[in-house]
Amino acid sequence: MSGQIDEEMTPSIRYVIFRKCTPAWVIPEHTLEGINMTYIIEGAARYTINNESIDVEQGDLLVLPRGSVRKAITFNDRLMHCFSVDFILKNARGQELAPPLPMKTSLGRHEDIIHFFHELSFTWASKQPGYIMKSKGLFLQILHRFLEIIVYKTGPYTGDYRISRVINFITAHYSEHITVKMMADMVNLNPTYFGVLFKQTMGMGLNRYLINTRVTNAEHMLSSGEYKVVDVAESCGFTDVSHFYKQFKQIKGFPPSHCMPKKF
Repeated sequence: MSGQIDEEMTPSIRYVIFRKCTPAWVIPEHTLEGINMTYIIEGAARYTINNESIDVEQGDLLVLPRGSVRKAITFNDRLMHCFSVDFILKNARGQELAPPLPMKTSLGRHEDIIHFFHELSFTWASKQPGYIMKSKGLFLQILHRFLEIIVYKTGPYTGDYRISRVINFITAHYSEHITVKMMADMVNLNPTYFGVLFKQTMGMGLNRYLINTRVTNAEHMLSSGEYKVVDVAESCGFTDVSHFYKQFKQIKGFPPSHCMPKKF
């Protein structure tokens, strides 16, 4: 794994596969023409990489460099199900990059990542107009989640893919009217159960998370020096300016005017 993550890396996807192995399934020995990433979501398998045996099971991520010699078998009593992506990474200068992740990591089963993989697999297979661009975007989300968990050891959420969907919605629609019931309905959950699940996952209730998101975006807008406080409050979803002032100071520890550029 390379020591530093290139934030401008761009993937070129060669193929995407969702494998549900049969007892007779094998990968014959061959040399990889790209980086291969395989996320095991069920069962187990034995890979041989450059003549070294590596056993993988549910929750393991296998990332193999380009040029690796690979073969694999599964086990009759633990047939492997996995997502596999073959790709090449390049930086902004067009130079090829090494895999940014270790060869093998046991990170467990993450439903939000599985959800993204299913969407990526469907998008790649459908070959609809714009599928290459969409596939790259989805794969970068997957790659970023793996980096959050394995390298950065951070992340806004680590659990249920339904919470992931809600977080994505709030990120795009934070200025709109959003309620617990609306979000629960969106992911087909009882509002009470959803509220508990969201708090367990995020460490705070949905309403508090929504306000934090609005205040953070308000801070970015104010720091540009291009907006008035009242306009920022409205565009970030606050209908009452005094309420905006109160929430902003409570969360940031200083008033909104503090982050506006000083005029000389």
